Amino acid sequence: MSLARRHRERILAAQTVSAAAAPAGGAAVAPAAETLPASGAANASPADIAARQVGLRMTHDLRQLKEIRSIDMKIAAKRKMLPEYKSWVLGILAADNGVGAGLAAEVVPTCMVWLIDTGAFDDALILAEFVLRHKVAMPSRYERDAATIVVEEVADAAIKAQNTNESFSLDTLRQVADLTEHCDIHDPVRAKLFKAIGTELLDRGADAAPEDAKPMLEQALASLTEAQRLNDRAGVKDKIKRVNKLLAAIAAAAPASQQGGDSAA
Repeated sequence: MSLARRHRERILAAQTVSAAAAPAGGAAVAPAAETLPASGAANASPADIAARQVGLRMTHDLRQLKEIRSIDMKIAAKRKMLPEYKSWVLGILAADNGVGAGLAAEVVPTCMVWLIDTGAFDDALILAEFVLRHKVAMPSRYERDAATIVVEEVADAAIKAQNTNESFSLDTLRQVADLTEHCDIHDPVRAKLFKAIGTELLDRGADAAPEDAKPMLEQALASLTEAQRLNDRAGVKDKIKRVNKLLAAIAAAAPASQQGGDSAA
């Protein structure tokens, strides 16, 4: 995509959602993409045409993805498709006025999911903040609300990595927790996130020096205990036992003065 086209799409995306904004106190009035004037219609604005084009592009790409069976190949395809939507998404974010209506309105939430799928978590969470703040509805094909998708998909990615002895970004997990703290999410889903956070802290604490390990292990215990409280089938009981054993070992190895064993002179 040329620089000129990127710049144009960014501007037109912003114009699209700005046009969708209602007068003060009113509801959004942007037409659905299906009812927008045809690209060649005399009364079609550049923003209308751009919205139709990006909506059709998304429809084409979704059909292409549906024909791919392999998960790895789907992820590779999404990674190639995402740059084509970057300018449009940046325009929507810059306008900070929702996502409009019709097929074009699906671009931002869909790209958010694709970014999670491809492991681009920093970029995904930028879109997640926008989607949650503007209460953007997810396309019906996802069958879950945005907060649930963000929590579950990121937590699943973390747990998958941890199960193969790989680390996962603690900052990413904590950012997801902060973004969705006040969202209404099913307990077992949120339990996955606390499990992922607790496991990451446990793995790091187990390898750290005692003075650094203790606060991490205490935080791990709190997160894993919360996961257990939210879902007694979260699969964290053995991890909680391991944290307690490590904390007990640290306490046993600490000097008497740190255990409160010194008496006053």
